[in-house]
Amino acid sequence: MNFNEYQEKALLTAGVSDLDKLILNGVMGLAGESGECIDMMKKHLFQGHQLDQEKLMDELGDVLWYIAITAEGLGYRLEDIACHNIDKLKKRYPEGFKAERSINRDEKIEDL
Repeated sequence: MNFNEYQEKALLTAGVSDLDKLILNGVMGLAGESGECIDMMKKHLFQGHQLDQEKLMDELGDVLWYIAITAEGLGYRLEDIACHNIDKLKKRYPEGFKAERSINRDEKIEDL
C-alpha cells in the first residue's frame, strides 16, 4: 500500500467530510496520540516499564491516521506531504544530517 491508498482507506473511518472538522479532528488527535507515544517512552525510560514496541506501533498508526485526515482537510495527499518533507530536508541537510549544520542552520531555508 502506498501513502495515497492509505489516506483513502483512512478517510473511510473519519466520520466527517467537512474540511474544517477534518483539520481540527486531525490536529487535536495528533496532540493526543503523540502524547501517548511520549508517555510510553517516559514510563520506559524513567519508571522501569518495558517498552511495548507493538503498542507503540499501534500509537504510531493512530498518528498516521490523524496526519492522513488533516492532510485531506487541507487538500493535500500524503504522498505530496512526504515528498515536500524530503525536499525540505535535502535543502537543509544536503549531505545528510550533521549537528553543526543543525546548530548553524540558515533560517531562510526554514521558510521554504
